[in-house]
Amino acid sequence: MQRKRVLPLAALLLCAPALAGTVPAAVAAPQAGPAPAPVPAGPLRILLTNDDGYNAPGIRLAFARLTAAGHDVTIVAPLTNQSGAGTKTSNSPSLAVRHPEPKVWAVDGTPGDSVNFGLSEVFEGGAPDLVVSGTNFGPNVAALASHSGTVGGAVAALDAGVPAIALSTGGVAAPDPVTTVNAMGPTLDFAVKLIDRLRSRARSGPLLPEGVGLNVNHPVVGADGKGTPAGVATTFQDAQALLKADYTDAGDGTWKVGVKVDLKTPARGSDVEAVSAGKIAVSPMNADWNTGTVDFAVTAALLTGLRP
Repeated sequence: MQRKRVLPLAALLLCAPALAGTVPAAVAAPQAGPAPAPVPAGPLRILLTNDDGYNAPGIRLAFARLTAAGHDVTIVAPLTNQSGAGTKTSNSPSLAVRHPEPKVWAVDGTPGDSVNFGLSEVFEGGAPDLVVSGTNFGPNVAALASHSGTVGGAVAALDAGVPAIALSTGGVAAPDPVTTVNAMGPTLDFAVKLIDRLRSRARSGPLLPEGVGLNVNHPVVGADGKGTPAGVATTFQDAQALLKADYTDAGDGTWKVGVKVDLKTPARGSDVEAVSAGKIAVSPMNADWNTGTVDFAVTAALLTGLRP
């Protein structure tokens, strides 16, 4: 996944997060972490995280739906809302962790901290088969994704060599609380189908190719949010920023920040195009920061002959 640096505006608009970049034709796989393990014959062991907090409606519904589907699910998620945290991890010498109920761990840190703690301590005896991050309140398409804590949690798993899926619920507009929460049910129904598909196609191999995760964006369909999407599209992440900030000088050394959706014509085959059409966007991603082969070659030519 190619990343583009943009202003971290998503948290301001969504109360939940942000992400980015287009997927080039060829991207190098991350080098860190072991190869994914083969899929077990029994239920999957799933580490469930998010960026909205361990007690948010999306993660609790995800826990119920994935458990009902027969999976062994453990929540390891932030203690508080960490929307817009991206791939940040803490560098403090200590980390507060609560264990408020069985199968639930609340980490006073970012989604990345939560996943790292979960992989190191909660799943100390062996890595989970899959990390699921979400479902997030609001979309993580286009440039929103580079700042998304939901996607950041999935990236932390990929860095460690564990397959990961980021789940988000919402269209390209600011999310309405009622319809977005209603649409979380269909989002998780699809997530169960997606995991079943990956298992059936994996046979004796891993769920996903080494270093590859999925960024899934489920639209809000219908007046009540409970409608059926128009289809499923395998997409890349649109390059547009999607949000635009405007700053007003308050005259006291502070600036008021306003954010609005600035939707441009989406690229054909992109996540923005799919979600705008009422389709579920499934974007393969990886955790590295490399460009595609063409961009690398063009940039290398620009640097040819440079001396210290």
